[in-house]
Amino acid sequence: MKKNDASSGPTARRDRPDVLPLKGEIDLHVSPSVTASLNAMIEKKPRLLVVDLSEVTYIDSAGLAALIEAMQKVEAYGGKFLLAGLQETVRSIFEISRLDQVFQIFPDVRAAAAG
Repeated sequence: MKKNDASSGPTARRDRPDVLPLKGEIDLHVSPSVTASLNAMIEKKPRLLVVDLSEVTYIDSAGLAALIEAMQKVEAYGGKFLLAGLQETVRSIFEISRLDQVFQIFPDVRAAAAG
């Protein structure tokens, strides 16, 4: 399987600083940079933080743990943590782990920002 080649890690979109687009496989090797990016965004205490998973092809337990930890931090200060754009393979991982009942999931970033 192809690994995520973003050596510097994911970064928030310039036009939407409250959106973190991820791509490729979010696994044990990539999740530390995802956690670091999320923590940097959370420090600014955005009212809404959206993780765009539309280009993510796989996520393992380490990736799920990074998202859970970030969601808990955002909800602790009263913000909203949303996921957007899950591909079918990734959505099935959330459904099997029953995390689709924990996270607020939207079809795309626009819907998440509106909702």
